[in-house]
Amino acid sequence: MLTPEEWVRQHFVHFLINHYQYPKSLIKLESSLKYNTLLKRTDIQVFDRDGKLKMIIECKAPYIPLSQQVFSQVAEYNQVLKAEFLTITNGMVYHCCKTDWENMNLEFLKDLPLFV
Repeated sequence: MLTPEEWVRQHFVHFLINHYQYPKSLIKLESSLKYNTLLKRTDIQVFDRDGKLKMIIECKAPYIPLSQQVFSQVAEYNQVLKAEFLTITNGMVYHCCKTDWENMNLEFLKDLPLFV
């Protein structure tokens, strides 16, 4: 069913493929993970050519503001998944950051990284 969140998810995947050269074959939708004792799900996961998780993307409906709560959701998932990049989007705007695991820091980026 094409919910507002699904609309955002499908358009963002198209955006990744057509504007940032992410291979379709390295993008996975709606993946499960266990966070503490809870079963959760990521909206989009992007992998590198070696099969390592590169980016987690959390999609919200266009009318949902991208708040600290939305970012905290994807950051919690990343405590388990250990992706290099975290992205949140509501289809109107997006924010991406790079995870520096060595210094336990996040660096917000001006744009999404190109796939290399």
